[in-house]
Amino acid sequence: MVMFCIVTGGAGFIGSHTVDALVARGDEVAVIDNLSAGTPDNIAAHLKSGKARLIKADLLDDGWQSVFAGAGRVYHIAADPDVRGSAQAPGAQVKNNIVATQRVLDAMRVHGVPEIVFTSTSTVYGEAATIPTPEDYTPMLPISVYGASKLACEALISAYAHSFGMTAWIFRFANIIGERSGHGVITDFIRKLHENPAELEILGDGRQTKSYLDVRACVAGFEYAVAHSRETVNTFNIGSEDWIDVVAIADIITAEMGLSGVKYRFTGGARGWVGDVPRMQLSVGRMKALGWTPAIGSEESVRKTVRAMLQG
Repeated sequence: MVMFCIVTGGAGFIGSHTVDALVARGDEVAVIDNLSAGTPDNIAAHLKSGKARLIKADLLDDGWQSVFAGAGRVYHIAADPDVRGSAQAPGAQVKNNIVATQRVLDAMRVHGVPEIVFTSTSTVYGEAATIPTPEDYTPMLPISVYGASKLACEALISAYAHSFGMTAWIFRFANIIGERSGHGVITDFIRKLHENPAELEILGDGRQTKSYLDVRACVAGFEYAVAHSRETVNTFNIGSEDWIDVVAIADIITAEMGLSGVKYRFTGGARGWVGDVPRMQLSVGRMKALGWTPAIGSEESVRKTVRAMLQG
């Protein structure tokens, strides 16, 4: 059965891959995006075919809410994901993440949209003492404004779901990487090595060790969970079942670029930046109980992403 879905941030990285999956399934898709980070090029084929339409709008402004009339589900992916930037300008993330989410939820309430899929983050856990970290881990003490903003969004979604009869799926992601990604350690390293192939600056001590997952595997995972769970609020971790450190990522990138003898220069310290969580791996036991397992690990996800970026 065809569903009319709205994807906020649908011209961005994870959003555009979500649009790909929805169009492939036969759904009708409306993308709402201010194009501050996304680009219509990411969904150009769907716009040309008429299988998706783009509404250029900022969620903090008005005028987009009428698009929600008749929608069956909202994929709320639009966000300011800059963990480092949130330490310098926290107000931007409060507005673009928390306030924008409340406005999306209220548009759903007004127009009777029954379902929301929300992309959250591993950073809501803060520096977890239990690794791999399960969804019921406590206390949840984010150490970045970004993590705090996403945790606040989760609370708003839970409140709206219980208050107004909505069904919500909340997905806490590990580091999601892949084609069309515009930020993160891989993008940063490739840019630096293009500028200076003899030396690579690595933030922190290079021992930061985290879980990475290819974006297509991520989208397949959360679509699987939506199809196989239906509590009022359904919360799942999505990530790979292994992890990789920053130096190993640098080694993969230099090898794929055909570089040898690159000098690594470390800025020092356990964290790469304020709010950085040095060690992160999520438990995906709850997803596995539904019947889903990640089809790709961290190293393969990194290598696949590097090759896509270098070819692009």
